[in-house]
Amino acid sequence: MEMLYNSDNYAVVHFELAGEHVPARPALQGLTRGGYEIVDKASKREIYLDGAMAEHFKRGVEDLIESEPSEEDIDSFLSGYAVLAQQPVVLH
Repeated sequence: MEMLYNSDNYAVVHFELAGEHVPARPALQGLTRGGYEIVDKASKREIYLDGAMAEHFKRGVEDLIESEPSEEDIDSFLSGYAVLAQQPVVLH
């Protein structure tokens, strides 16, 4: 578990599992096992992204980082995922 981002509005944590847990299905080849938890602090909700959705998120973050974004830019990007958050934050 690694904290990737923490602002007044959002927190992003990366979870990575060991390689032996990766499913041996051809459709998932190249994907890592694990994912990203995005916490929307204002709504006290979170979402966990894994599989293809996590890879899509990772590519979006990589593209965003290339533009040397401000905190507002990053929070704006995260808000697009946070609208999907349904799980209430119980402990954090």
